[in-house]
Amino acid sequence: MTTSEKAPVTVHLMRHGEVHNPQRIVYGRLPGYHLSEAGQKMVRLSAEEFKRRADAGANIVHLVCSPLTRTQESAAPIEELLGLTAVHDERVIEAANYFEGLHVTKDELLKHPAHWPHLLNPLRPSWGEPYRQQMTRMAEAIKDAARTAYEKGGAGAEAIIVSHQLPIWMARTSVEGGLLPHDPRKRQTNLASITSLHFDDIFSPGTPRLTYTEPAAELYSGVIQLPGS
Repeated sequence: MTTSEKAPVTVHLMRHGEVHNPQRIVYGRLPGYHLSEAGQKMVRLSAEEFKRRADAGANIVHLVCSPLTRTQESAAPIEELLGLTAVHDERVIEAANYFEGLHVTKDELLKHPAHWPHLLNPLRPSWGEPYRQQMTRMAEAIKDAARTAYEKGGAGAEAIIVSHQLPIWMARTSVEGGLLPHDPRKRQTNLASITSLHFDDIFSPGTPRLTYTEPAAELYSGVIQLPGS
C-alpha cells in the first residue's frame, strides 16, 4: 500500500440471539446457556442479511465470536451461509458480573446484605467489570479484526464480531463519546442486531462512522431482555 492509498474496512458487531432462560437468571459467562427457538430464528435472519450483502458485493472475509455457547450458536448460520470459520476471541466475551447465576429481584437484593457493597458505585460499576476495561478490550479486538480483514480482503473488506449486549454498547459509547454510566434499558443493542463501524482508513487516526440495523426486529415482541445477557 502506498502512502496515498487508504485502507477502508468495516467491522460489524452482532449481538447473539435470544437465550432460553425461563428462570431469568443473570447468566453472564456461565456455560450451557443455549439459544431459544426464537433466538435461532433471530440469528438466521441476521446471517441472511449478511448473505444478502455479500451477494450484492460486500467483501465479508473474517468472522470472530465470543467463546460462550450463545455466541458460537449465533455465529453458526453465518459460517454456513458465508463459508467462514469463526475465530474465538476472549476479548469480546460478556462482561463479568457479581450477580451471575442469580435471579435478581428487589427481594433478593434487600434480603442479602452481602449484595449491598456491590451496588454502591454505578459509575465503575461496583457489580462487575469496569466499563473502561470493557471499552479497552473491545477496541483492541475490533482493531485486530479490522487489520485481519484488510490482510485477507484488501480495501473495503469487512469483518463480523459476534458478541454481547454490554460490550457492544461500550464499543459504541467509545465511538460516540457517550457517558459510561447508563440505563441498561436504553442500550440500542437489541438481540441479533448489527452495529457497524465503518473505518475510512484503519492505519490512520479517526473515528469510524456508525450504522445500526435490526434484521430480527419482527421477532422482538414479547422477548424479555436482562442485563448480563
